[in-house]
Amino acid sequence: MTYNFEVSDQIPAPPDEIYAAWLSTEGHSAMTGGEAHVGPYVGDEFDAWDGYIHGKTLELEPTSRIVQSWRSAQFTDEHEDSQIEVRLEGNDEGTLVTVRHSDVPADQRGYEEGGWQQSYFTPMKVYFARD
Repeated sequence: MTYNFEVSDQIPAPPDEIYAAWLSTEGHSAMTGGEAHVGPYVGDEFDAWDGYIHGKTLELEPTSRIVQSWRSAQFTDEHEDSQIEVRLEGNDEGTLVTVRHSDVPADQRGYEEGGWQQSYFTPMKVYFARD
């Protein structure tokens, strides 16, 4: 059994900066605080949070949408990869970042219950507020 959910938060940076950081080894590592290896192209494999997460970039719409397969160290061999869709919507305060996470193993509620906030949105706010 799997489930889907959606979380969002306001980040104080324009969509193009967030998009570029998400798809950059240096940027992704800096904005989350965990080591990452990411490429900017469809088909590129990635890892994040010191190897805790890995997957592949499946679709890109420059500066507005990123779709990646997503698998954490908690997934077992029985679990299929989950998928994230990151939507970036610019506004007067920066960007509303919305993550739709689908096909998450039913016993792994931590992503929805603060995981995205703690591991991505909160450190991203700090990183992008530095300017």
